Amino acid sequence: QVQLVESGGGLVQAGGSLRLSCAASGRTFSTYVMAWFRQAPGKEREFVAGITVYGSTTRYADSVKGRFTISRDNAKNMVYLQMNSLKPEDTAVYYCAASRANYISGAEATYNYWGQGTQVTASS
Repeated sequence: QVQLVESGGGLVQAGGSLRLSCAASGRTFSTYVMAWFRQAPGKEREFVAGITVYGSTTRYADSVKGRFTISRDNAKNMVYLQMNSLKPEDTAVYYCAASRANYISGAEATYNYWGQGTQVTASS
C-alpha cells in the first residue's frame, strides 16, 4: 500500500512558478514509477509528467515540456513538480500517482495509487 499526499498548490499570476510536492508513505516507494496528472474543470484527467524508479528517465506532456520538471527523492519518499512560466491553461487540480509498471505510462489505468489532489490556479 502507498498513500500519497500532495501539497504546494495555490494561486499565482501567469508567468509565475509553483513547486508541487507529493509525500508517499510505505517502504516500497522506490519501486514505483511516479507521475503527475491534472484535471481542469469540465475536462478529463490528463498526464503531465512521469519519472522512473531511480529518476533516470522522465517523460512530459507536450503542453508542459520546457516549463515543468519532475524529480524524486527516494530517501525522503518525495516527488516534486517544478512548474515555471505558468499559463492560465495550466489551471487544474494536480494529482500525484504511483504505478507498479516498469515504464512511464500516460494512461490513468496503469496507476495503482492516487493522492487527493491540490489546486493550481494561474490567473491572467
